[in-house]
Amino acid sequence: MSIHFTVSGLTRNLIHSLGLDHERAPRHLTAEQNLLLECYLAGQIPESAWSDYVFEMPELEKHATARRRRNAA
Repeated sequence: MSIHFTVSGLTRNLIHSLGLDHERAPRHLTAEQNLLLECYLAGQIPESAWSDYVFEMPELEKHATARRRRNAA
């Protein structure tokens, strides 16, 4: 017998916030997420709003961190 289940977005966020996800590469962003990232990096989104977006879509922070590292080098 096998059990199959899917991880909901809320559970995925909880796992991420606990630091239990060990994904090497961030997932690809949708067009909307990419636009949010570009606006944030350009300083058009305040930190408080960015925190809300990151809570809902943790992969945004992974991409922002990766982009900052790439630009710093």
